[in-house]
Amino acid sequence: MGALQDIPQGELIRPICRRVESVYESHHILPRLEAAMRAAEGVGTPAGPAYIDFPTDLLRADIPDADVDELFFEPRPGEGVVPPEEAVARAASVIREGRRPLVISGKGARAAGKELSDFLEASGALYLDTAESRGVIPLDHPASVPASRAKAMSEADVVVTVARKLDFQLAYGSRAVFSDDAKFVRLGASGDELFDNRRGDAEILGDVAASLRALTGAGAAPERPDAEWIEALKAYDREKGEKFVARMGEQPPGSDGYMHPASLLAAVNEFIDEDTIVVADGGDILSFARGGLRAETYLDPGPLGCLGVGVPFANSAALNFPDRRVIAVVGDGSFGLTAMEIDTAVRHGARAVFVVANNESWAIERNDQIVGYGGNLVGVDLPGCRYDRVAEGLGLYAERVEKAEDLPGALERAFANAPALLNVAVTKEAESPDFKNGLAWVPDRQALEVWDRAEKGRYAGNGEQSQT
Repeated sequence: MGALQDIPQGELIRPICRRVESVYESHHILPRLEAAMRAAEGVGTPAGPAYIDFPTDLLRADIPDADVDELFFEPRPGEGVVPPEEAVARAASVIREGRRPLVISGKGARAAGKELSDFLEASGALYLDTAESRGVIPLDHPASVPASRAKAMSEADVVVTVARKLDFQLAYGSRAVFSDDAKFVRLGASGDELFDNRRGDAEILGDVAASLRALTGAGAAPERPDAEWIEALKAYDREKGEKFVARMGEQPPGSDGYMHPASLLAAVNEFIDEDTIVVADGGDILSFARGGLRAETYLDPGPLGCLGVGVPFANSAALNFPDRRVIAVVGDGSFGLTAMEIDTAVRHGARAVFVVANNESWAIERNDQIVGYGGNLVGVDLPGCRYDRVAEGLGLYAERVEKAEDLPGALERAFANAPALLNVAVTKEAESPDFKNGLAWVPDRQALEVWDRAEKGRYAGNGEQSQT
């Protein structure tokens, strides 16, 4: 309990932390601190936040020399579990027997970029990243097929997951979404990255970089690759990606006269290069941005969906990488949650550009109420705040932009005068991919409606009543 808040602080955040504890004895301080640090770093478990607190009396106490073990101040050598040879051989055999290999990476692949690239080249596999591994492999890598995610997942006969959970973003590995005959090779540094939802036909528990090196060294490549499929999917991906990019800049404004969100993203893309750090935050605008922003270094709220991270993320990125361009595209609802953090940008000189996509609504929920509740709108309209005036009052350069043709010049001025904010009016009539895919109404079995229908069909085929 905290004397001021009088609440169990650790218990409030336990569900999202790797380790949570309070320390009450002086001789526990160093070992418990190290345990918390190792949990946060992901030693033996996936990396993530850890929480540790100390009562006021302990903070003010004199620590006796007998409680200070100097070894705790020495850095520990890097640790990595060596992948078992038998597991590597089994995985290599599964890959050799396949013809249509697909690699999907997760967060743990970030420390194994070279090894992953070498494995893709040696195996000839196609490649999909996920939000947490964006940038490990360049978007224009020959193996990368980001615009063909669903097709690649459904047609691959060997799926190699590299430190990636089979969570809702990958349909839990369901046979309704992946090929029913697909074999899975799963490798990761912890059980969380290996053992969820679908067993691998081969599993490698070990250091990710070492596991990839071992697979490459073992000749883990299809003996009879389906070259026609691989080249056809690459061509399909290029065509689909080019059409998507072309359509972004051609979307008409809404009946309110305001631009489509895709027009905003098309303008932002013109200012993104390989060194640009891009942050996306929101609900509706995040749905557009996830596929529309062409960034190698990209951050968003992730599966936790905690709106409001955009401004703090951008501030941190700008302060840690002052020589790189930083831009945050944030929905107006999300921006309102942490808007005052732009004051932090001014005070600390974080040269980020904040682009607020202002559609004056919680748009996914608004469209859901229009379609699902007969247009009975409750709590989904926002007042169209003049966030540009708020920013000016706090010392940022700011503009309000209402026409797509005015965006390039406004972005140019914003980067020249960062930290800066652009309050961009976008139409609330645009239906985002997430809304169209059914995320607003939360399908029964899968995150996306099309996956949900396929899953229900699979169960109906096994005697379960299908739901419509």
